[in-house]
Amino acid sequence: MSSALPTTGGLPVNAPLSPAPGPRKSFGRLSLPERNFVAEALRTETVGGVLLLVAAVTALIWANAPGLHDAYESVSHFHLGPEALGLHLSLEHWAADGLLAVFFFVAGIELKRELVAGDLKDPRAAALPVAAALSGMVVPALVYTLTNLTGGGDLSGWAVPTATDIAFALAVLAVIGTSLPSALRAFLLTLAVVDDLFAILIIAVFFTSTIDFAALGGAIAGLVVFWLLLRWGVRGWYVYLPLALIVWGLMYNSGVHATIAGVAMGLMLRCTTRDGEEHSPGERIEHLVRPFSAGVAVPLFALFSAGVTLSGGALANVFGRPETLGVVLGLVVGKTLGIFGGTWLTVRFTGASLSEDLAWADVFAVASLAGIGFTVSLLIGELAFEGDAALTDEAKAAVLMGSLIAAALSTLLLKLRNARYRRMCETEERDDDLDGIPDVYEQDDPAYHLRMAEIHDRKAAEHRRTAEEISRRIAREDAAARHGLAEVPGGAGEDGDRPA
Repeated sequence: MSSALPTTGGLPVNAPLSPAPGPRKSFGRLSLPERNFVAEALRTETVGGVLLLVAAVTALIWANAPGLHDAYESVSHFHLGPEALGLHLSLEHWAADGLLAVFFFVAGIELKRELVAGDLKDPRAAALPVAAALSGMVVPALVYTLTNLTGGGDLSGWAVPTATDIAFALAVLAVIGTSLPSALRAFLLTLAVVDDLFAILIIAVFFTSTIDFAALGGAIAGLVVFWLLLRWGVRGWYVYLPLALIVWGLMYNSGVHATIAGVAMGLMLRCTTRDGEEHSPGERIEHLVRPFSAGVAVPLFALFSAGVTLSGGALANVFGRPETLGVVLGLVVGKTLGIFGGTWLTVRFTGASLSEDLAWADVFAVASLAGIGFTVSLLIGELAFEGDAALTDEAKAAVLMGSLIAAALSTLLLKLRNARYRRMCETEERDDDLDGIPDVYEQDDPAYHLRMAEIHDRKAAEHRRTAEEISRRIAREDAAARHGLAEVPGGAGEDGDRPA
């Protein structure tokens, strides 16, 4: 039986979209719109993460295979672009400053959406991922700093282990096949959005050495024009794409990292719906751009950034130099302890409680998964050790090693709980009334229970008919058996009845 409720996009318009009210739970069930958005975003990021893994492996093979290393270097350092505009860059440079601007553009839209329509809109709900992300960046920076103060290393790489790569983390989840519940996946995604925001601020504040104020003024003017066009409702990619390229070029020449232009334009998009709109402009544009960002921009960046020369000596140096050891410890130890500690303290001092479906071991496992820092960590490594090619490569090798260790640790921890996660996911997805909405979201909807009562009545009637048919069949078989026994001779036959 189909629902009698009017629908919009396949969902009843007055269907309960949120969990029933009650004491505030950390990692509780998501609202239905948020759950659907997270599921869609994670699908794209997971595919992009797999491509990212493929690109990283390809880069390592290309850079280390005998006879191919020189070709990798030649391609990476091949220059193109208009020199008169200050944009005659190597392919490696184009990937880091150009393609990653697309990645940060999507990050800006995600952040804007979270701030105006997602979990970050509610200060109480935002406290957990913000505190976890902030402590998950401060603690790795402290671990790196303490390691290098003790070992006499270069402190300029403190920001390298502070970033989480959500695409890489989701690719690990896809490869190991764990059924991580949607609440934990949403926490990981929101954490990564906040993490990206802090990473952008770190790049803008700490890795801008000289500023060309004329170019910066031009970039700001271009951003103002971009904002005005949005406010006036001007449409057409042929308007915004050339303007975006101009803003990006000016931002690059200003000395401020060019990816800042991407996040600034992303934050300007409207991410709330108006009357007659099913999706906001930000959501529509993100839906169009995200596949390119996850499937092309980030993998190409990985292809030209992850190709470091690896050898037994180089890998040994990762644990022998304070700079590289600090990166590994920051990602594996600092990220895990920072995110877990920040989460525990937030829950402890806000009066919330952990969802009864989860344990703190689950939070620790997700925190260890966030120790996978790849894309932004590689970018910050290039900026932090600019001018020292050898240390830059060693820092990249440390990022790869730290991410690999974090992935192995999180895989072990998540696999230990995977049977429980699978049961939770089955409950989350169960839809016995076949109306397209998981049953857990309809427990307070009378119409749902009426539909289920009709389904159960129909099944009960089928069982009664089946029982009656079986009873009749058994009765026929019993009657046939008794009739057969009655025809069997009980004594002598007719001949035996005659006298001798």
